[in-house]
Amino acid sequence: MTDSASSRRALPRAVRAVLAVLGRGALALTVLLGTGLGVGLVSALGRPAPAPQAAPPPEREIAPADVRPGADAPGGAQPEPTSEEEGGDGGDPVRQWADRVAAVVDVPSRALVSYVRADLAMRRRQPDCRVDWATLAGIGRVESNHGRYGGRRLGADAVPSNPIIGVPLDGSEDVRAITDTDGGALDGDPVHDRAVGPMQFIPSTWAKWSTDGNADGVGDPHNLDDAAMAAARYLCAGGRDMRTGEGWWNGILSYNNSVSYARKVFALAESYAEAGQRRQ
Repeated sequence: MTDSASSRRALPRAVRAVLAVLGRGALALTVLLGTGLGVGLVSALGRPAPAPQAAPPPEREIAPADVRPGADAPGGAQPEPTSEEEGGDGGDPVRQWADRVAAVVDVPSRALVSYVRADLAMRRRQPDCRVDWATLAGIGRVESNHGRYGGRRLGADAVPSNPIIGVPLDGSEDVRAITDTDGGALDGDPVHDRAVGPMQFIPSTWAKWSTDGNADGVGDPHNLDDAAMAAARYLCAGGRDMRTGEGWWNGILSYNNSVSYARKVFALAESYAEAGQRRQ
């Protein structure tokens, strides 16, 4: 037995009791501090890395129009001014008009330029068709959100920041079966065709309706100037009049044989035409 033990035994019983209590408190405090320090170290050293930036929010759902197929066409959309001479200040009147409309409707100004130029060109080329920019814009919204699908941006050259390529047309659920027709030249798929570009043309359809809408000598389905002009020509095929209920519905259903799809385009065309009229 050590001298230390002997000295503790010699202390009065009350003093020994106080020391015992103080000892237990010190032990508890040590454990508590140790635990707290451990939690702090885990928090500081084991904190997960910041999460990557969230993906773009889902695109807004399009409410279809409550309209009977074939009964009517959307309200006519007349872009103003309709010729270069009406610009007034020497600028491009179509671009000026598009900038004004883009301020009140969720369509990029550059996309509106593509749709309106196709409209104006078809007035000269096939005036009896009467396809309008608002219908083309409705299709462009449903097909690719005007070239912005998946967070893309529509560039000043009317080309999305990344190519827009659809799913393989392999005959799976809700998908037509179309084997490759272009060796993968447009869609990168040598097995099955895929819809491409902001207006989602199938390569075989583009081969027939390919159009140079911006006078650069090339018909490119990834360029909205070209694709909007090709879509307008496609809708006007066979002498169709897009201002009649029958003509409009036949045209849209030939583009995508879905009544739900056509009702969405109808609702969008109506809203775009209204916005355009307000900003003339």
